Amino acid sequence: MKRQQGENAPSTDGPSASAESRNVFGEPLATCSIAPMTGFFRDGCCETGPEDVGRHVVCAQVTREFLDYSRARGNDLMTSRPEFGFPGLQPGDRWCLCAVRWREALEAGVAPPVSLAATHERALDIIDLQELKAHALDLT
Repeated sequence: MKRQQGENAPSTDGPSASAESRNVFGEPLATCSIAPMTGFFRDGCCETGPEDVGRHVVCAQVTREFLDYSRARGNDLMTSRPEFGFPGLQPGDRWCLCAVRWREALEAGVAPPVSLAATHERALDIIDLQELKAHALDLT
């Protein structure tokens, strides 16, 4: 069973089928985006596992500045790649980013805002919670 946008049900896809994935607050991981479909496992969630060496765990709402920065760093997220089922991202799209790339963007002053509810707790291995909170879309 895959999660739908906004639902917190555990996914049966990927490595978390036996254990519920958690967000940076230790709560069930929310869906990041299904349009476009994101996540290392393309299940809409920022799930991770041993095969995800890039650790795609930060649910970000990409900005033009971040997309330009990412392209300049060698990862063009704007160009459509139909052969991989990738539509290309537009500013405002949500996407599971590599924690290291988000941290690099933070240091460069172009970190995109994040959904904390949909950011996997493993992001905290690389990024301080206070830094994420400073860029939160959903902090109440």
